[in-house]
Amino acid sequence: MKNATAVCRYTYMLLFVLLSHNTQAQVCSDVNATAETKALYKKLYTLSKQQIIFGHQDALAYGVGWKYVPGKSDIKSMVNDNPGLYGWDIAHIELDSLKNIDGVPFNKMQQYIKDGYKRGAAITISWHLRNPLSGGSAWDTTAGAVASVLPGGIKHEMYKGWLDKVAVFMNGLKGSNGEMIPVLFRPFHELTGNWFWWCKNVSSPEDIKKLWQFTIKYLQKEKNIHHLIYVYNTADFDNEVSFLERYPGDDMVDLVSFDMYQFGEKKEQREKFMAKMRNQLTILTKIAAQKNKVAALAETGFEAIPDRTWWTETLWPIIKDFPLSYVLVWRNHGWMPSTKKMHYYAPYPGQVSEKDFKGFYRNPTIMFEKKLGKQKIYQ
Repeated sequence: MKNATAVCRYTYMLLFVLLSHNTQAQVCSDVNATAETKALYKKLYTLSKQQIIFGHQDALAYGVGWKYVPGKSDIKSMVNDNPGLYGWDIAHIELDSLKNIDGVPFNKMQQYIKDGYKRGAAITISWHLRNPLSGGSAWDTTAGAVASVLPGGIKHEMYKGWLDKVAVFMNGLKGSNGEMIPVLFRPFHELTGNWFWWCKNVSSPEDIKKLWQFTIKYLQKEKNIHHLIYVYNTADFDNEVSFLERYPGDDMVDLVSFDMYQFGEKKEQREKFMAKMRNQLTILTKIAAQKNKVAALAETGFEAIPDRTWWTETLWPIIKDFPLSYVLVWRNHGWMPSTKKMHYYAPYPGQVSEKDFKGFYRNPTIMFEKKLGKQKIYQ
């Protein structure tokens, strides 16, 4: 099995090479990117040939049954190691809130990011920003919101003010020597879905491209932000055309990705999820090769993980053959009063898939923090 996996990964990497126009897939779209940002991007590209980094959202801030315990994570409680990639979200920074959408104080988040960076882990940030037109949440699909923040739009100046606040947060991410901490920034995520105000049901491909382009140019040219690696992210797609319908251009994107979750425990539901995921990963990695970009599975998981062997018999068979830089599972909130059910995507001590996760952890292809830290990804 191990040899077969190696052959499959080699086949996909050969496709990567054959489809690439040149050998510069690891060059940042931001020509003024900091040295460490460029180094990280190159390492992500190189490592994806043989390794996949495991990530977890909000891992250091809280888990099932605990919150804000220094040095703790649900992952570490099981395997004495942390995720190799930490996911965070800066929603509500646009409101001048002291806490993000999930209640994590921004000052704590900045420290968690600094701590993870110091240990050699990678950082990714998304932004569930509020609907600028209606004032509702990111899930408020009032039409016209995207157009309203474009140059000439009625909310354009307000949106620039929001970006100013993002820039302040990003500029606060510095290492011990004052260097800027590189971040995989994933704005307007899942943009082929129909649940956010920037999604396909309430915005045109042309407008979302303009919004992406304005946002990146503003951060780079007006706010002098050059430590971001830009992650293009979709939900479902059927082919290359639908994946790229809202793509803002090669000069605005570094990493291509999508999000997909498993729903349902039945055998046929699991098999359908696996087949669809592998089909989309095939399309994704082909596009990454053609465009000289890095690929990732930016969000995935199975809520409450009722499947005891989900890690080694569902997730691993899905990702094992593809050149992915990372795979991230969503946050471990715990009990959700609003839905009256448990909401978590990584196991914790005593959870039914803990034993299987430990087997997944021992997989030599998967990288957690200790192994990744030895790679010196910022050098």
